Amino acid sequence: MKNSLTKLFIRDLERLQNEIQLYSEESNLWKVDQDIKNTAGNLVLHTIGNLNHFIGAVLGNTGYERQRDKEFNDRDISRKEMLLKIDELKEIIDRTILNLSAEEIQETYPINIRKEGMTVEQFLIHLYGHLNYHLGQINYHRRLLDIC
Repeated sequence: MKNSLTKLFIRDLERLQNEIQLYSEESNLWKVDQDIKNTAGNLVLHTIGNLNHFIGAVLGNTGYERQRDKEFNDRDISRKEMLLKIDELKEIIDRTILNLSAEEIQETYPINIRKEGMTVEQFLIHLYGHLNYHLGQINYHRRLLDIC
């Protein structure tokens, strides 16, 4: 399961990098329009922050300190910087998940975000779904608002 999850996270973080690179103009990553309130750039920052926190800091003890408000308020972070942050995140995810023991992956995840607790394995699957939810939003944002 660890190998499968790691491969899936890495694959879809690479898809996220591809989406960022497909924008014809870097400034279009920061567009909003009508009911589209989140920019693709902010969704990217949120995804990076979310995974750095819940996988890197909580499970991997990286020391990452999440600033969730900045994920949705920062603007005009360069495409290059976002791509580099995702490269760093891929390494953190690879190292963290693969270093979990069989016992650790079946333990209760240390942070309870819902009323019922989840195992680490269940929470990693939850995080993978969250990544893909935002990846889909970014794909639609690009196709709707990537207009020069």
